[in-house]
Amino acid sequence: MANTSEADARILIDDQLRAAGWDPADKSQVRTEVAVAGYGSVAAAGSGAPFARTSDEDDQPLPGRSDYVLLDQRGRPLAVVEAKKQAINPYVAKQQALPYARQIGAPFIFLANGDLIYFWDYQNEDAHVVDSFYSRRDLERIVQMRADRKPLATIAIPETYTRQGETRTLRPYQTEAMQAMDHAVELGKRRFLIELPTGCGKTDLIVLYLKRLFQAGQAERVLFLVDREQLAKQAIEAIQDMLPGYSSYWLKSGTVRQEKQITVCLLQTMIGRYEEYTSGYFDVVIADECHRSIYGAWQTALTRFDAFHVGLTATPAVYIERNTFDFYHCKNGTPDFAYTIQEALKNGFLIPYKFATGITQLMSAGADKDDQHYDPEKFEREWTNEATNKKMMAEFDRLAWDNYKELAPSQQVGPGKSVIFAITKHHAARLAQYLNELHPEHKGRYAEVITSDIVDPADAIRRFKREDYPQIAVSVGMLDTGFDCPSLLHLVMCRRVRSPILYQQMRGRGTRTAPKIKKRRFVIYDFFGNHEYFNDSDTDIFTGTGGGGTKPGPRPTEPRELIELGLEDEWLQAVHYIEVGPEGERVDKREYVTDWEEAVRERAANDSALAKIKAGEPLTDEEEIDLAKRLNQPDRYFNEDNLRRAYKQPSGNLVDFIRSALGMLKLKSREERVEENFRAWLISKSFTPPQAQYLALLKTRAVVRGKVELDDLVRPPLSILGALNTGVELFGEQGLKNIITEINDTVAAA
Repeated sequence: MANTSEADARILIDDQLRAAGWDPADKSQVRTEVAVAGYGSVAAAGSGAPFARTSDEDDQPLPGRSDYVLLDQRGRPLAVVEAKKQAINPYVAKQQALPYARQIGAPFIFLANGDLIYFWDYQNEDAHVVDSFYSRRDLERIVQMRADRKPLATIAIPETYTRQGETRTLRPYQTEAMQAMDHAVELGKRRFLIELPTGCGKTDLIVLYLKRLFQAGQAERVLFLVDREQLAKQAIEAIQDMLPGYSSYWLKSGTVRQEKQITVCLLQTMIGRYEEYTSGYFDVVIADECHRSIYGAWQTALTRFDAFHVGLTATPAVYIERNTFDFYHCKNGTPDFAYTIQEALKNGFLIPYKFATGITQLMSAGADKDDQHYDPEKFEREWTNEATNKKMMAEFDRLAWDNYKELAPSQQVGPGKSVIFAITKHHAARLAQYLNELHPEHKGRYAEVITSDIVDPADAIRRFKREDYPQIAVSVGMLDTGFDCPSLLHLVMCRRVRSPILYQQMRGRGTRTAPKIKKRRFVIYDFFGNHEYFNDSDTDIFTGTGGGGTKPGPRPTEPRELIELGLEDEWLQAVHYIEVGPEGERVDKREYVTDWEEAVRERAANDSALAKIKAGEPLTDEEEIDLAKRLNQPDRYFNEDNLRRAYKQPSGNLVDFIRSALGMLKLKSREERVEENFRAWLISKSFTPPQAQYLALLKTRAVVRGKVELDDLVRPPLSILGALNTGVELFGEQGLKNIITEINDTVAAA
């Protein structure tokens, strides 16, 4: 790096400009080596007057030249790009570039060295690191929005709104959250974190707020990121229901990108497609369940975009990892806006719960070893058998029929909607079978298994929500988060839960209000003593902040760092098999991958959708849905969920797995992944320029050796640069140790 020149950096900068849609060879787009004193030569490249000067001093000719000037479609300057060699942090060139930009009337400045890119909207904020150059359209759009925007104070916060054909009243905390976001926007805060319990209307709130941003001219393009298909479906339905005048779509892994105002996308999909977008493409990025998005490779899908970021989470602050607070620039580990479950229950916005008493409890005091990871097959075999499964279902069914009218007087069909959380797919099949045997009059429709391996999971969920039967859904990992069914009266825990976040998410499935059935309360049937582990009770609610219950249990004293993204981590790494099919057949992961790759190659010539993927052509939504259904058939049940587990790739999507099987997908090298992770990590932080430059040295070491150790700082080549003393000066002794740990965990863990 020390031996590179500015000319070397410009080769990289030219490539980065091309990636953002600029053609450095086209003088109607990019001018190079522009003599600032002779500004007229820039204006001559197109028609129209330059942007207004910002002061009288700017009219004075300046000596020197600008490395690059980016022009709008009328030939007027949009941005100055100041280039430096890689050994120099480009931030130091601010005062050199500012007079140039002012002199020629360019409203924006980029500072670049081929490695780092700083974007400087110098009339509004300081320069900050971005992941890519902005496109011409991005910069033109920002200029136009600045001219047209209105203060948010001029856009009234509505008192009511229409949702699914009914008029709803905005709740006080939703109004307060909007006011807090208004305040943040007006102060120039670029990131905002909202904590609301499950069932408190996070989606409605954020969609209403997006409407206000559109009306004020403060946003034109929005990205709505989620980590589950059910959440994507709910988001796009809410957006199209509440914002019919604004174009929106769901971007899927194999479909063509569309130029619409609102893009809903799975985080797993965006990780593979974010390079299709420039950093300035979106004005607002919403991350639902954002606490699961700030880890390693996941954060690349967020930090790509230099936008107003809003994070939504139902997880209490005590269990949100500090990286989430760092990313959203929250002080003292406190969300920008929070509303607790206790407040929501007290004010009647959520439905309270109680625990069924006197039921069989399978877990004993000695069953809590190896809490974080266990083999579900072994656990099921040791802790359940036909007799205990039948007894659990009989007890639940009897109690549910006894109390459903008390829980919801207007519920017509007994025993009311219920969700059972099973240990494995095999276990789920057995439980559903036993329930259907209890009610032969319903001919197998009383209870139904809902997992990724059934023919059409989305349709099964729709039927469960809208039709009388099935009354009971039995699932594994599919309905515990991101599932919204207000009429749920019974939650049955037939599995062990040791993640406090997951426990609260599962519990939250029942808290939504349901006025149509006059829902008063819901019941949790906890056969594995999970609520005792967390000291949870209906009078002293577990939120991760102490209290709870009269029977002290071994509740974790330290929050568990959440590393999974919607997938149960024990399935991803700790076991060698996956479960496939409704009966949960166990198949070795390597065998499953081999069968998958052979099946895709065999079908590629005769399947039109696979042929399009092989030809590099995008699929339509209908083609992708049909392809997924064709693949998810007996006997291997090839679907995204199973493939993620088999490949141990939680960020994978169906189309990428197909491309991999066809030999089309070039996996990124370790060096590329480290560079990518480092850039995302750097953008997510608030490092000073000297700190950022120092960290680039440590990143280089991480690329070479795979990790950074404190001893590396006192050995050549880093010792020659005085790396230890410099690091202590910049971060402090403990801070430097923490930084090295974080680089190894977040950056080098590629």
